[in-house]
Amino acid sequence: MLFLLIVFGPFAAALISYLIGRKTEGIPWMAFRMIFTAAECLLVLALFLTWRRDPGLAFGFRQTGIFAGELGFTADGFRIVYAAITAWMWMLTTFFSEEYFKEEREHLNRYWFFILLTLGATEGVMLSADLMTAFFFFEILSFTSFTWVIHEETKEAVQAGYTYLFIAVIGGLVLFMGLALVWYTCGTLRFDELAGAARNVQQPGILRAGAVCILFGFGAKAGMVPVHVWLPKAHPVAPSPSSALLSGILTKVGIYGILMISLHAMAEDVIFGWIVLCAGGITMLLGAVLALFSVNLKRTLACSSMSQIGFILTGTGMMILLGHAGEEEGVLLACSGLMMHMVNHSLIKLTLFMCAGEVVMRAHTLLLDEIRGFGRSRTILKVSFALGALGISGVPLFNGYISKTMLHESIVEGIGACAGVGPVLHVVEWVFLFSGGLTFAYMLKLFLCIFVQKNKDPRRQQSYDRKEGYHYKASAWPIPVSALFCFLLGQPAAALGIARMMTGESLAFHAFSFENLNGGMISLTIGALVYLLVVRRWMVSEGSYVNRWPRKLDLETAVYRPLVTKILPGAMGAVLRLFGENVITGVLARVVFFVFTVLMRAAEMSMDGLIVLLRRTVLKEKRGNTGDKEGMWLGRIIAAELTQASRPLVSNFTFALMMTCIGIIVILCVLVYASVL
Repeated sequence: MLFLLIVFGPFAAALISYLIGRKTEGIPWMAFRMIFTAAECLLVLALFLTWRRDPGLAFGFRQTGIFAGELGFTADGFRIVYAAITAWMWMLTTFFSEEYFKEEREHLNRYWFFILLTLGATEGVMLSADLMTAFFFFEILSFTSFTWVIHEETKEAVQAGYTYLFIAVIGGLVLFMGLALVWYTCGTLRFDELAGAARNVQQPGILRAGAVCILFGFGAKAGMVPVHVWLPKAHPVAPSPSSALLSGILTKVGIYGILMISLHAMAEDVIFGWIVLCAGGITMLLGAVLALFSVNLKRTLACSSMSQIGFILTGTGMMILLGHAGEEEGVLLACSGLMMHMVNHSLIKLTLFMCAGEVVMRAHTLLLDEIRGFGRSRTILKVSFALGALGISGVPLFNGYISKTMLHESIVEGIGACAGVGPVLHVVEWVFLFSGGLTFAYMLKLFLCIFVQKNKDPRRQQSYDRKEGYHYKASAWPIPVSALFCFLLGQPAAALGIARMMTGESLAFHAFSFENLNGGMISLTIGALVYLLVVRRWMVSEGSYVNRWPRKLDLETAVYRPLVTKILPGAMGAVLRLFGENVITGVLARVVFFVFTVLMRAAEMSMDGLIVLLRRTVLKEKRGNTGDKEGMWLGRIIAAELTQASRPLVSNFTFALMMTCIGIIVILCVLVYASVL
């Protein structure tokens, strides 16, 4: 019953919230969301207490389909910790959102409807007992969270939404292909059965291909290179409370899937381990570089999230390599480090993005030159941001230090344990330390800009120095309370206790030994030098922050969009010309493409018409300014509104179909690869 309430309760609450919002947007509507998210936290606490009495706690119900079995849920230390963090972050952002949206009324009912739906889907992934259950809820949250990105419906928001949808659809299809390959080779998708089944696989190449597909699919949500392009675009345009959830929780949904397949099916596959390690190293470094170059507050924090995901993936790769080398202590060290860094990053980004929300509420801009000096007189905001910055930079006594030190030590363990690859892991170690240094550099840049330096415009600085109180007092406490955890989890007893709960094993780790402190100090020294020699001397010109990143290096603009708009159509044209050499085959190919085009257009029109019909009937939406006359019959209303199919929530169906076709092409390529192994 607890599983059902935690996972499906938010779906029911979303509907209730929407119905209340149709009648009123006052206190009852606000209070319902606050009370429900607080109740969700209590339900997770009850699940924890029940699990302590019954460690084998699980629940499932039969389902049929391509992978007949159960939609199953289970509880262990790791899942409960993340179910609790999910509920906690949703509660804090809900309380904070009342102040953030106090002057906004447009699309709020839609926003809260999808926020609560995503809460249920996220809890479903975090408590899943098998890959199929995780995939089911993963796809739900991919599309419900899409509405967060386009919430403001500006040109930038819609473009970012298309990018997000592109990655979501492609990632989901490739992930499904991975599930099919794992099912084919192992005969199961249950986490508790995968390990045994994977040891007896007759075709390890196909299993590895499936695992790589799963890595790609879940990595799309996590922000892993090369499917990271949505992340720097989505965060700046999404509301700040949504950005906190996108960065702090939804990226961890992707990491959850990668971690599960790594732990249960690929724990000793050295090739897969190297793939994850390389992806982690590139993501870690590239994200840090992008964050350093950024001159937009939320974009910097978004790229920072990408970099921290790279740290976690690096730990995952080391866990697999150490497992292959038979180093059980090293495996536990890497596993504890990556899980703790997941927790720390979630709580840090909750703090930093809510601080960014405070800046947006008052300054109405995100550019560093314009928000310079904003927080000089705001002590609570300054301390909260500083705690988050110190945590993510890996400064001793703050939470990021312990988890990053664990990850660093796992690399050091691998240098000695993994025969023949020590020099390569030495490179990985220095990429790790350098990326950590860049983290300190860009967080130092943000803190000094917002809280120390003065704005070049004296009148703007004067307006910033005038403090404004909160309209809703309940919204004032989430920022300092969330920041407090950045210090509390930096204490070894608390950090090791949570790590022990998540892994189920005790780890002997001396966080403040000379060797461990030395690694942290190297990163901090690199960061200080980068700030002084690069940021101050090159990225600041005549007192203004300058974006030095070349536009030509934008992966989406330079590669992905040309691939979709030019290369693929050109390839299809070449195929048609090839078929055209044979008259019968050429005519047949053209007929097939024509029928396919007509069907896709019909699907688009039918979906658009269905949406308009629902808006006019069930939702009883009033007609907008579309030229409709009073008394116009429903058919003409639908026909008129179909011409406005560019509206984000209506027209994206066509885009999704196009992305589906591309995803199918990717799946076919994987099948060809798997068949020749």
